[in-house]
Amino acid sequence: MQPLQFLVPLDAVEALAPVLPLVVFGLVVLNILTRLLQHRKHAAQADEDDDGAVQRWLPHTLTTLGMVFASFLFMIVEPHGGMVMSVLALSVFVSDFFEFESRRVEARSKSKSLERPTAAIGASVFALLYAGYQGFFYLIEPLWNSII
Repeated sequence: MQPLQFLVPLDAVEALAPVLPLVVFGLVVLNILTRLLQHRKHAAQADEDDDGAVQRWLPHTLTTLGMVFASFLFMIVEPHGGMVMSVLALSVFVSDFFEFESRRVEARSKSKSLERPTAAIGASVFALLYAGYQGFFYLIEPLWNSII
């Protein structure tokens, strides 16, 4: 008996196992795109005179949460790769949280312009590389197996 069988339909998750790395990869790419758009929105919102002008953008929040939950599902079917992907996705989530708070402080100070979210971009690049490795491993598998 599986401990999660009552919380998560394991048969349905195992049926999705071949496409879960591609789903995570797609969500990471969408997350990077929404991060760029969110930064533009934050720059425009910071130009306003209102102190609370910088707000979270729902599409970016949804892609971040989707990436975290998809990586958790991937951890069920592929424990090692899913654990690494989950840690990377959680690092993107945490860095997004702190980068948003720093944008709010920068917008309130009005003394300098908004910086790019460098920590979140760095975490996203690592997540993108690993999700690409997991999702497209079948392309390099023959070469990888001949070397290893």
